[in-house]
Amino acid sequence: MAQTHTHGGHHEHGHQQRDADRDQEEILDLDADLLAEHIAAVTEWLPLESSPRQIVDLASGTGAGTFTLLDRFPEAHVTAVDASPGHLRRLREKADARGVGDRVRTVQADLDDATWPDLGTPDLVWASASLHHLADPDHALRTVRDLLAPDGLVAVVELAGLPRFLPADAPADRPGLEDRLHTAADRLHAEHVPHRGADWGPMLSAAGFTVAGELTVTVDVDGSRDAAVGRYALVVLQRIRVAVAAELAAADLLALDRLLDTGGPHSILRRDDLALRTERTVWAARRG
Repeated sequence: MAQTHTHGGHHEHGHQQRDADRDQEEILDLDADLLAEHIAAVTEWLPLESSPRQIVDLASGTGAGTFTLLDRFPEAHVTAVDASPGHLRRLREKADARGVGDRVRTVQADLDDATWPDLGTPDLVWASASLHHLADPDHALRTVRDLLAPDGLVAVVELAGLPRFLPADAPADRPGLEDRLHTAADRLHAEHVPHRGADWGPMLSAAGFTVAGELTVTVDVDGSRDAAVGRYALVVLQRIRVAVAAELAAADLLALDRLLDTGGPHSILRRDDLALRTERTVWAARRG
């Protein structure tokens, strides 16, 4: 009986992990589609001295940065590094479907490991929404400095926070619900992801870089023009619910569950007043 129970537990955990991975992949894919123009604008802004030939995309996810960089720099090859084999598999499928598989190398690695695999000597290192997840981002930045080409550039792109979607007076029965969700999520992130929202300029300087520029991009995508905004809102709010349910008032949890009920009359997918609102800041730096 004990063996059967243990096997079942592992089996259930495996399903849960695969479901979580699929949810994360969907968020990354939606993020890539909805923010494609903004990511492209960042790559256009980068203060590069020459067009890079070798690029490393750290914590690449399913490839939002990878493919934008391949489009921007048609002579470049990208090494996409991520801890998730599922994300890298999805990235590889996309690369082959786009006909750029020969320009992409995938490497599975944990950026918190003391030693990284050989990533070559890149002209550009791209780290988007990744460094704040690390236990020791200073170690990662110093490692990047050591592997970067002498005239190379590192670009750190970070979120101001989780994106927002609802008007301030929504939903009608619990106005300001999204603000309260974010307040609860921010408390948890302050404890578990302390580097989210950090000023990466001083951190880059401390790691031996000279900051060459800083840019903040404001995102405001009208949901009435793109149905993907509703889907993105749904999956992001589902993830927030998992994290903060125990912190919410009963009435807020009930209102949130009505929004997340895709078959119900109050489903977030039925709303015509959604917008994807967030900010991203990029720091570009060279070896000091």
